Amino acid sequence: MKEKALSVIEILKTQYPEALCALQYEKDYELMIAVRLSAQCTDARVNLVTPALFEAYPTLESLANADVADIESYIHSCGFYRQKAKDIVGACRMLIDEYDCKVPDTMEALLKLPGVGRKTANLLLGDIYNTPGSVVCDTHCIRICGKLGLSEGKDPEKVEQQLRNILPAEESSDFCHRIVLFGRDICVARNPKCDQCPLAHLCKSFTGN
Repeated sequence: MKEKALSVIEILKTQYPEALCALQYEKDYELMIAVRLSAQCTDARVNLVTPALFEAYPTLESLANADVADIESYIHSCGFYRQKAKDIVGACRMLIDEYDCKVPDTMEALLKLPGVGRKTANLLLGDIYNTPGSVVCDTHCIRICGKLGLSEGKDPEKVEQQLRNILPAEESSDFCHRIVLFGRDICVARNPKCDQCPLAHLCKSFTGN
């Protein structure tokens, strides 16, 4: 399984040399907010919404002191905007009150922030701190790794652990970004382009093995 994972990694590296997060941000806490907004929403939509939000609230302090209803008006199109706005303000307040205005660098601390689950925490650890072994288990990752036979089931935490066991720790974060790019480009959920897929020969769903 580890050998197969290495093969997938090398092919995806060739296909997508730059393993970049699709969410646009300049400050660490802005990435935290963008990831929260991306739940049940596309990264493209989030990238349309955040510039105006961050222009209106240019500092962590301004977000922490914002009226939740005002935040709602900026993020309305991202869906679930009431809970997301509440989480954004709450998380920013917590960064100030408990974490010295910095996004924390441990899973335990990140999970205490409102609206931050393991997927968000792993992404922040990987992208901000380059923490080895950060596995971002989003829908693309779960679906495609299942097709490839690298994981089983759809429970994010279980799939995360399965992938953590077979992926080289230093490659895991970039692997997850590349899987997302691959899922948008070729292995599209509703209409996968199997005839164009560089991983078809490794895919259980395609080969039947």
